Order: sequence, then structure tokens, then C-alpha cells
Amino acid sequence: MSSDEIEAINAFEQLGLTSYEAKVFIALHRLSAGTARDVADIADVPRSQVYSVAESLEDRGLLEVQQSSPIRYRPVSVEEARETLRDQFEREQDRAFEHVEAVKNEPDGEETQEDIWTVRGRDRVDDRTLDILSQAESRIVFGTRLPELVTAPIERTLAERAAAGVTILVVSRRDDVQEQFADVEGVTVKRPPAHRTDDERSGRIVIADDDSILLSVLGGEGSETAIWSSGSLFASVLIQLIEASDEVQVE
Repeated sequence: MSSDEIEAINAFEQLGLTSYEAKVFIALHRLSAGTARDVADIADVPRSQVYSVAESLEDRGLLEVQQSSPIRYRPVSVEEARETLRDQFEREQDRAFEHVEAVKNEPDGEETQEDIWTVRGRDRVDDRTLDILSQAESRIVFGTRLPELVTAPIERTLAERAAAGVTILVVSRRDDVQEQFADVEGVTVKRPPAHRTDDERSGRIVIADDDSILLSVLGGEGSETAIWSSGSLFASVLIQLIEASDEVQVE
């Protein structure tokens, strides 16, 4: 068996076929049509198993059966098989995720824990930052010492939320970060307190309304890790502690 055929069988298994089903289906396409003996001669499937496997493939809509003696099998076209497997895959996907949607909010009898999440990787932190910013309804605080952490989508989202009436405060010591928002209406830019020194590992801080917060730190080779929380007691208390200090002065 060639490496290409092994890869094809593995791919069919990912689509829900068994190894025998994949081998019989491929063998029938080589033959165009054939009996169980014909299939067993070229596929690594015992002849005694070909009958039940062919029946399963028929149930899946992947082959047709000729009631002759001996019985002959013919595969559906590649395009028809592709459409059939795609439809089956999509149905199974819908069924799986419908179940997840149905049970995700069901109580499990365990003690409720505060929702404190960890996100690793610059792209994933960007995505979580955008998600928090986009859901803000009244105010946002965004702080960073690095211009590369103010991506174009983040800059655009802050401007959009400001245009929607959300109060925006951007905190940064860097002139280039401040200049990004200098002409954005509705965005206030401030420097952190003069006595504060920049921590070389600090990444960004995001506060949205009074119940969502993200804090990140930088690692080696540009990596970034963040913790975030939304709608939790942890988020509310941490926001109050930060604002009670002079780290972020919110008017």
C-alpha cells in the first residue's frame, strides 16, 4: 500500500468512515465495479468482511448494489461521494454543537468558581482585547507602553466605541502611542504618573465598564500572556483596586 493511499484512508477516517470502509470504497473506484472477491483481491480487507462493509457503504449512500449472482458493487461518483460525506459531516457537526449549546449553561452541582482565564500568544491576546473592547457600553481604559500592541483593529475599535458614545481613556508614556489617538474624537490620552517606571515585561491593560479587565505580560521572543475576567467579582474588585491607586486615573 502506497503512502498516498495510507494518507487517503486516514483522511476518510477523519470524515467518519472506518478503515475497511475507506479501503473498499477506494478499491471499487479502482475497479469501477466488482464482486466481493474482486475487492478482496486488491484491498487489504478479508472477503468475509467485504459484504458487511459494502452494506454499510450502501447505507451511507456511497455505493450501489447489483442483485446478481454473485452480487456486484459499484461506487457512486467522486463528486457525489464528496457531497454525501460533506452533508453527513455538517449534520454531525450541527448535532454535536447543538448539544453543547443546550448543556453549556446547565448547573452541574459543583461550587461556582470565579471566571479568571489565561490567554497565551500575541494573536489570541489581540482577539480577546478586541472582544472586551467591542462589548464596552460606557467606558474603556486602554494602557500600554508598546506601540505594536496597539494594532490597527484595536485602534479602529477604540475609535468606533468612542463614536458610539463610550468614554475612552488611553494611558501611555510613549509619544507614538499618544499620537495614534491625538486626532480621534472622544478619546482622552494621558501619561501614567511621573513616579512610575516602565516594567519591561508589562504588556497592556484593558478595562471595560466596571466588570471586564485584561492584564498582560511579555515573555521572550515577543510572546505575550494575559489574564482576563468579565462579569466576575474578581474583575470588579481588581478594577476598583487599580483605580484606587494612581496606576490609572479615571475621571
